[in-house]
Amino acid sequence: MTDLGPLWLTLRLAAIVTVLLLILGTPLAWWLARTRSRLAPVIEAVTALPLVLPPTVLGFYLLIAFNPTAPLGQFWLNVTGTTLTFSFTGLVLASLLYSLPFTVQPLQSAFTQLGPAPLEAAASLGARPLDAFLTVAAPLSLRGYLTAAVLTFAHTLGEFGVVLMVGGNIPGETRVISIAIYEKVETLDYAGAHRLSGLLLGLSFLILLALYALNGRRHA
Repeated sequence: MTDLGPLWLTLRLAAIVTVLLLILGTPLAWWLARTRSRLAPVIEAVTALPLVLPPTVLGFYLLIAFNPTAPLGQFWLNVTGTTLTFSFTGLVLASLLYSLPFTVQPLQSAFTQLGPAPLEAAASLGARPLDAFLTVAAPLSLRGYLTAAVLTFAHTLGEFGVVLMVGGNIPGETRVISIAIYEKVETLDYAGAHRLSGLLLGLSFLILLALYALNGRRHA
């Protein structure tokens, strides 16, 4: 019988990361889409690093940063009494960085395509910048938000290198489905690995199928 604990933990992690990144990534994407600052290429490059950086490299540096002897890890330990390493909270923070470009880039593209005209029209009617964004820019960028949400969720589902380095393999805490598959292969439980891999493959396909179907309807 298949243990679904890693699947539920993975879904929980992906959902939390997706919601947080949509909130945190929106102002960054908005700034990148509208700024003329010379720092923009630097910020874009830093944001996109997880696309090219091996996950184990990112995981290694996060492991160092989250260590209880490091300033960030020690601060977290003093405040909460728990460590960031080998914890679900550590996985969430690591995943925020690992999946950041999958949120920011679709949103930045949507905001860029929006152009200044809708916001200028809203401003001429007396709307403040925040009101104009919430009532005009965000609704018109719904497709970008949908793409960002789906890609972020799907990408977080398949994490391996980063979560292994930061979280290890603690049942009910950090054993996500990719780690569980790896463990079953290591113990030569290929039948169990097939079942979990099939679940992840099917779920990932359905998520992407829903995205492309919805985008196709919007084009129609």
